[in-house]
This record gives sequence, C-alpha cells and structure tokens, in this order.
Amino acid sequence: MDIERESMEYDVVIVGGGPAGLAAAIRLKQLAAEKGNEIGVCVIEKGSEIGAHILSGAVMDPRAIDELLPDWRERGAPLDTVVSEDRFLFLSETGARQVPNWMLPACFTNHGNYVVRLGNVVRWLGEQAEALGVEIFPGFAAAEVLYHADGSVKGVATGNMGIGRDGQPTDSFQPGMELHAKYTFFAEGSRGHLGKQLIAKFALDAGRDPQSYGIGLKELWEIEPSKSKPGLVIHTAGWPLDSATYGGSFLYHRATTRWRSATWWA
Repeated sequence: MDIERESMEYDVVIVGGGPAGLAAAIRLKQLAAEKGNEIGVCVIEKGSEIGAHILSGAVMDPRAIDELLPDWRERGAPLDTVVSEDRFLFLSETGARQVPNWMLPACFTNHGNYVVRLGNVVRWLGEQAEALGVEIFPGFAAAEVLYHADGSVKGVATGNMGIGRDGQPTDSFQPGMELHAKYTFFAEGSRGHLGKQLIAKFALDAGRDPQSYGIGLKELWEIEPSKSKPGLVIHTAGWPLDSATYGGSFLYHRATTRWRSATWWA
C-alpha cells in the first residue's frame, strides 16, 4: 500500500516515554538551556498516556533523580515511602529462613532508597518534560525505522490507523507520520521491535553476550492496616522454583497498605 505520509522535523526524536526516554528528553532541554540554545525534542509513546505501559513497582535509588532534578521534592515527585527494612528469605514448601542482613551483598541493601509505583514516577517525569517544552505524543507507536541513503538513521514513522482486517484502509483511515531528526533515541524497553531490527542491521550484538529475559507475574495485595509496615522490602529465593531454575520474588510494602509482589524466573 503506497501512501504518502506527512513529515515533521526535530532535533531529537525519542521513541518510548518510559524513565529512560523522558529523562533523556529533560536532560537535552536542560543542556540546551544552559548554552542559551533552543532545540526541538519529541517523545512518542505507544501507550494511551504516559505511564500506561509502566506496570512495575520498584525500589528506586534517588541518585539519578537527584542529578537530573535536584529539587524533585519541592516539585512533588511521587517518592514518599522510604525503605525502612530489608529482608532476604530462602523459602521451602513449609517455611522460610531469613539471611542475616550482614551477609547480604550491597545490591540487597536499600537504605536511602524509596518504594515507588514506577507508573506514577513516569507520569511525573512527563509533566516535567512538557514544562521544559518537550513535545509528547502518547498513543503513537513507532512502526518503522527510516534511513538516509547512506544507511544512517533518519527517524521513525508511526503506524497507519484505521486499517481493516483485510489490510485495506477503512473510512477512519489515517496515514502514519514521519518524524525526522538529527538524532533518534530508541528507548523502547527490553525486546523493542525496532531495537531488534537495529541490532540486526548494525550487528550491535557482535562479540557480546546475548541478553537474557525473565517472565514476571505481578500481584497487588491489600492488607489490614494493623499489619502495614511501609518501606519493608522482602526478596526471596527457593520454593516453588527448583535448584536448576534461576529466579525468585520480591515484595515491596508501600504506604498505601498494599504489597507489591512479583515472582520472576528465566
């Protein structure tokens, strides 16, 4: 289907409105302002709104946001549950055994970190980016990488909308838009479909170990207020996984009297 598409020009196009994409957009605007320059930065996000595809709860180290937006507390960033305690448990079918905290590696020590809902953090980052003049287009998925004649990346095109099951345009058809940029920043997250194309085209994985991925299951538990312990972070290993399967679980206790529980394995 040969369809003429309109195009828009930017200095930087960012594919993906997650933490990486939005932080990059904010920093680009900051650097330009420090030099007295103005640059056009655009973020496209496949979700219906910023944060719509960010499901994760997380323990967040504030160091990066301290560097990006030092006054994040005054700006009302949704980091409000400080980690109060770390526990690491080895599970069996009938019980659990806690590892003494002095034996835990540094990656399991979360003093000074925050239990957050990452979707809320990302929505807040989107607000900060828009305040700096970043153009954000939710609901538009990048469907194609565009290239210059010399093979370098020219930008991306969004997908056509209003295509019927037969592959033909319907009455509501709208062609995709081409977004051209001096620099295109791909922040799709793991296993992004455009990222996989770029890895193959430019052999970005040559001589490198392959990436590994896990399957994660998320639950939210609402518990009695009397059992609430905001900031409690629990990681586990062992049952129900066997010794040949890599994985575990993590439970983060937020101030809203909800646990976040995710079990993952690879």
